[in-house]
Amino acid sequence: TRMIRKPKYKVCRMLGDRIFPKCQTAKYAVRAAQKGGASSSLFGVGKKRGRGKSEYGTQLLEKQKVRFTYGMNERQFRNMVQAAQAKSGNSNEKLYQGLELRLDNVIYRLGLASSRAAARQAVSHGHFTVNGRRLTIPSYRVSTNDTIAVRMGSRPSPLFQNLEERRKGVEVPAWLSFDVENFSAHVRGVPTALGSEAIFDLGAVLEFYSRS
Repeated sequence: TRMIRKPKYKVCRMLGDRIFPKCQTAKYAVRAAQKGGASSSLFGVGKKRGRGKSEYGTQLLEKQKVRFTYGMNERQFRNMVQAAQAKSGNSNEKLYQGLELRLDNVIYRLGLASSRAAARQAVSHGHFTVNGRRLTIPSYRVSTNDTIAVRMGSRPSPLFQNLEERRKGVEVPAWLSFDVENFSAHVRGVPTALGSEAIFDLGAVLEFYSRS
């Protein structure tokens, strides 16, 4: 988890400006322009200016993009990759499903938190139930037909006030639905494609772990 706590601006300059919401702002753009470039040694992907990365370096970079986007430590992520590779079918798709079906990611996708980090914290504090059971495990994997809801005792919290207004502009994926009046969501299916947020190459990630 130590690497996840590195300064977010520094991580974004290395991995891309869509890794954290904090880096999708005008303030970040100005700061990035002032810095004039990214640190090439943040993750040990050594390269000189003007020279392309090696295949290994590119795969490592893609792996770190995914890890930081979803806020997972190395052990958690490696286990998820191994689980995806062990299943029959398309490993890229299985890995994507594993990432997207995490409870903290679902909370973020529903617009109930401004970032995945905020969603992890909210889940850890016990603000949500799955099928009526209070859960505090951000990595919990939801399943088709699960019902996710804001816990009754948490609904008066400022975290969930004016939800309809605060969720304007949120595009809920087709495999989820949300009932703002009842503070509840339904898992309609599983994600089947990377969609418009494909800021990383899961094939490269799988190749990276296949080396070891």
